[in-house]
Amino acid sequence: MKIAIDGTAASGKGTLARRLAAELGLPYLDTGLIYRSLAFRLIEDGGDLSDEAAAAGAARALSAEDCSDRPALRTEAVGRAASSVSAFPQVREALLAFQRDFAARPGGAVLDGRDIGTVVLPDADVKFFVTASLRERARRRAGDLGLSGDKDIAAVGEELRARDERDMARTHAPMKAADDAYVIDTTRLSPAEVLRTACEIVDGVSGANN
Repeated sequence: MKIAIDGTAASGKGTLARRLAAELGLPYLDTGLIYRSLAFRLIEDGGDLSDEAAAAGAARALSAEDCSDRPALRTEAVGRAASSVSAFPQVREALLAFQRDFAARPGGAVLDGRDIGTVVLPDADVKFFVTASLRERARRRAGDLGLSGDKDIAAVGEELRARDERDMARTHAPMKAADDAYVIDTTRLSPAEVLRTACEIVDGVSGANN
């Protein structure tokens, strides 16, 4: 079973994807890490983040090991750079095969990102779009960064709002819910409740297909 999970930053889509993959015994790919890995490499090499051809070339050289999760990839600076380079059509095209090959593993896989259900896996068996209010997402992200003051939360919220705008406004593979995606608003849901909702949907789809 191929499962696509898209959504806004700090909405809980990564948490859902990891927990759902574990629940179903499927491999999991955080596609955001691919773009963060690319951005990190370009920054470390002193590259020009506005050079689409250079970014696409670096993308083709990425390996699975490069995309393993590590603290250096989770900084806000790398996140902003990743959002910028991910808007390049050449970059997204260079990384498309990488993602589809992962999803083609026997038994299926769970992938999360921003264009999985619309571009990467338009034939996914189940598609989710996860979202939450901007205020709640800012509170969660600020907490991850060890921040709690109202001014800090507001600043983080502005960063998230700007990223949402970049991701939704890009002409190539913009972030949006697939027409057949199940939308889950996590604003007032716990991670356990989100997982239970998703599992019920997956079970329903599996049962309908059997």
